Amino acid sequence: MIMNDTAYIAEKIAETLIKAGTTFRRDQTEAYRKALKKESSVHSRWVLEQILSSSEIAEIKKLPLCDDTGIPHVVIEIGGNCPLPGGFLRAVEYGIEIGLRELPGRPMAVLGSDEERISQSAGLSDNAGALLPAPFQIIRSYRPGIESDEVRVTVLMHGGGPEIRGKTLRIFHKHSSDVVEGEMISWATESAKLLGCQPCVFSFGIGRSNYEAAALSLQAMAFGEFGVQSPMELRITEAVNKSGIGSLGLGGDITVLATFIRVGEQRASGVRVVSMRAGCCFDPRRADVTFKF
Repeated sequence: MIMNDTAYIAEKIAETLIKAGTTFRRDQTEAYRKALKKESSVHSRWVLEQILSSSEIAEIKKLPLCDDTGIPHVVIEIGGNCPLPGGFLRAVEYGIEIGLRELPGRPMAVLGSDEERISQSAGLSDNAGALLPAPFQIIRSYRPGIESDEVRVTVLMHGGGPEIRGKTLRIFHKHSSDVVEGEMISWATESAKLLGCQPCVFSFGIGRSNYEAAALSLQAMAFGEFGVQSPMELRITEAVNKSGIGSLGLGGDITVLATFIRVGEQRASGVRVVSMRAGCCFDPRRADVTFKF
């Protein structure tokens, strides 16, 4: 179905945002069920059961999964022969605004000048739709399942707690991926201790610059699947789980549900720039929609 109508695009984006903020995907629910089978701690099992129960209620009643309803992050994948039609990006922005009002999102838009927004001295807007999304990522699709005349939009709702525990830094790799992986495990373990809303879901981007690494980390969260883990992703998850931190820090076998990694192009250098996001127990809050042009 060819659809260039901007009102239709905005409507579908709003629906996608609401779905991202209220619904566990099938692979996410299955990850929790598998975690329950592995968890030996009574207290941590109770936490996992409550998260699953809450997710079911949120989906049925269309309620936010978390009180921190999140900042919208958008990844736009473009098929190989598909130009974006005029007005598409504005329609996506408008859809985000509608979705935040209908979710409803928590009013978090800070008012005022640059200095006032930094100090939060001019107050907050009471309009949930006033929260602007983070800058869009627009990439040529590399994934199977997206046709050359299609555009897929993924909306992620990123809460603030995980951002506090995130990190972007260069690692001296010493010509060994093991060195880089060891640092990633160290970062993840330390962040897991401090997050507070375990079990975690970690995303890592490894690139040539701080900007690229952070962009790759977002893509890792946008495209990662709980049931599809690379050997490196599994090793990081298993290493952090050995810490015994457990759900909500109560101790147990499951501190991390999964790790998602996206490795980009690398340059001849002594360092690798790594960006990590320590996702919370509801992450990744995401959904996507495909448009055909």
